[in-house]
Amino acid sequence: MAGSSEEAPDYGRGVVIMDDWPGYDLNLFTYPQHYYGDLEYVLIPHGIIVDRTERLAKDIMKDIGYCDIMILCVLKGGYKFCVDLLEHLKNISRNSDRFVSMKVDFIRLKSYKNVLIVEDVVGTGKTMRALLSSIEKYKPNMIKVASLLVKRTPRSDGFRPDYVGFEIPDLFVVGYALDYNEYFRDLNHICVINEHGKEKYQV
Repeated sequence: MAGSSEEAPDYGRGVVIMDDWPGYDLNLFTYPQHYYGDLEYVLIPHGIIVDRTERLAKDIMKDIGYCDIMILCVLKGGYKFCVDLLEHLKNISRNSDRFVSMKVDFIRLKSYKNVLIVEDVVGTGKTMRALLSSIEKYKPNMIKVASLLVKRTPRSDGFRPDYVGFEIPDLFVVGYALDYNEYFRDLNHICVINEHGKEKYQV
């Protein structure tokens, strides 16, 4: 159902960020002063995240059509991406000639018809496969997965979401609701944390 096992429109790998991408200098952007010295560089600026999320919303509506949909948000890191994606989906619905009912839930399993799972990061894919297995027991008509990030990691089991915002190297990233021990959720950009930041905020 979900992932790349069935034939579906190919939205590719999303925006692919190569392993040798140096990122953006932190001095080019504003970010919370309490994180000064804790970050290596900006990997994905907030404006690019917003634009890519809008494009994913268009792709999702084109693929799913104008049918009612239940959006399942994987907490906690997925909430910011989910909220922004939902807003873009609502804007598309608002500006069309057909109403699309969109409801949001936070992974409480019950009976669903058409399901869109919204995730922040897919790494190995094991967590998402387990979640899909749980949801498939309820026999929804359709399950699709949208992930803001997919990490290129040798530990991957090969799972690919239906919709990918960005494919990134196997880096520890924070910001845009992605945290390190509950810190950095208030950072708008997606950044790479440095060793000083990891030590400062370790538990």
